[in-house]
Amino acid sequence: MSADTDLMAAIDERLDKLVTLDIGGRGVEHLYVAARARQGRSLIGAAADALLAVPDGSTIFVTTGSVSRAWISTEIGENDGPAGAAIIIRALAIAKKVHCVLLAEETLLPGMRAILTSAGLTVLPYDQAAIACKDGSLAVVSMLPFTTSDEEALAAATSMLEQYKPKLFFSTERVGRAKDGVYYSMRAIDYGMGRARIDLLFDEASRQGIRTVAVGDGGNEIGMGAITQAVNDHVKFGQTIAAVSPADVLVTAACSNWGCNAIAAAIAARRKDPRLMNTPELERQLLNRGVDIGLINSVQNVVDANVDGMHLDTHVALVEMLCAVIKPALA
Repeated sequence: MSADTDLMAAIDERLDKLVTLDIGGRGVEHLYVAARARQGRSLIGAAADALLAVPDGSTIFVTTGSVSRAWISTEIGENDGPAGAAIIIRALAIAKKVHCVLLAEETLLPGMRAILTSAGLTVLPYDQAAIACKDGSLAVVSMLPFTTSDEEALAAATSMLEQYKPKLFFSTERVGRAKDGVYYSMRAIDYGMGRARIDLLFDEASRQGIRTVAVGDGGNEIGMGAITQAVNDHVKFGQTIAAVSPADVLVTAACSNWGCNAIAAAIAARRKDPRLMNTPELERQLLNRGVDIGLINSVQNVVDANVDGMHLDTHVALVEMLCAVIKPALA
């Protein structure tokens, strides 16, 4: 190994350890052990390498967002996921002129637009964004809705993959269906109503040989089908809520936003480019922007900037630590 390779391997290990610190006590450390054994290497490093392997200028599908309490309103979303997805999209747009297409429920897209804009991205229709990606004149992203109908999902998935030809599909904090076909919350409540069937699109992409990367923190997200037994054994209600969709690379984290932030940090370290990483200031801005658009802290059932029940300052401090971990590579 070269000195650079040794340093990067050490940084990847530190990033893994940092984002799997199970502050919320959900059992994610057990999920990490299973995912790590399956991957055979650092999860953060594997995800960063998969994203960087995509050819410059390619199209990537990205999904996040969780319709929450849709029996009240399908416009209510959770605050874990959107900020992390925005950081990944931003890193790829700057580093590789990648054209990311964010997929979510139509009802959540206005809020997603606000988060993406706060991350420094210009949200454009697909054709306009393609021009900007090609000439590198803007860091851009497009958004598309996906059907909420089980009956329409497979045909819609086939059509969308044929039309946009993504090179990779990235998912973070996106609930997937369990073995009984239900989309469960962490409390084993049916959250399927009003939910876009994006996990079926994810699965179809995988069947077509499109590489998949997923981030999750609870066991009910897309990608967790890769470690079903660990979810069953170590997560409360795991045998009920475990999502069935696997991913080629699964990143487990104590908070899904943390996983995304760590992947972006690993990308920045590999490219020796600090522009690609999140910063404490940007993290605070994104989570406060979530308050502006009404995203909820789903653990405490209120609109605030505390994600998964952990205070805003904890998330900002985590980003500060990620920056510190990769600093030797940037030097």
